[in-house]
Amino acid sequence: MGNRAYQEIVMSDAATVEGRSAGPGLGQVERVVDTFVAPSKTFTDVLRDSSWWLPYLIGAVVGLTFAYVILHKVGLPTLVDGVIRNSKMLEDQIANATPDVAAKIRGRIEANFKFAYAAPVIGLVIGLICAGILMGTANFVFGGRAKYKQMLAVWFYATLPLVLFNVLIIVSAYAGLSGDSFDINNALGTNIGYYLAGGDTPHWLVTLLSAVDVFAIWIAILLTIGVSIVAGIKRSSAAIVVFGWWFLFVLLKVVGAAFTG
Repeated sequence: MGNRAYQEIVMSDAATVEGRSAGPGLGQVERVVDTFVAPSKTFTDVLRDSSWWLPYLIGAVVGLTFAYVILHKVGLPTLVDGVIRNSKMLEDQIANATPDVAAKIRGRIEANFKFAYAAPVIGLVIGLICAGILMGTANFVFGGRAKYKQMLAVWFYATLPLVLFNVLIIVSAYAGLSGDSFDINNALGTNIGYYLAGGDTPHWLVTLLSAVDVFAIWIAILLTIGVSIVAGIKRSSAAIVVFGWWFLFVLLKVVGAAFTG
């Protein structure tokens, strides 16, 4: 009898580790809420159910709203001015160009902004790619056992803070806080680079300091928790996976800023 009880305890522990306990799982809304207040619960539940439709849907709706607001409330002229103001190369091109050529340059930038309405598709493609990169690194480098759909769910839940970020930009736009100095690449003062932009600080340094953003760090921490749980690897190993790729991404941005100004 004692041996049987011991076996039941072992089996129960194993089920818990695999995230497939017999108890009821979390609802979709509960998982979204717990991402902000108890992320480990959300990512553990991903082992039971790897669906990711709700966080993606929320992000898509807010993304379309964000696109509408920046295009109609902020306006294309302000958006284009912000891009040019933060690019020495574009400033020089327009300063040395004839009016017709300068208008064509501005027109090309405006056309790029109109792709903002494709945010749901772009976000999905980015998620598909990043989930594959994280899964491959965690599994093949650190011996993880994550499944692709699980890592995809981790990505969309972990990036939910972007929804809050976009909502704050929408609110600030309607509150009139954007003004003529609105910069789509750094729209909120949640990083040091925001306060140095437009001055004498080198653009590459502003880019570096802008990357160390409160929301970016928040998302990186959530990804670390999620990768650790679904891949079954140590939290430190998951941190190397997430922050390693983040560092590489930031490095490429800084190098690009250093060369293009």
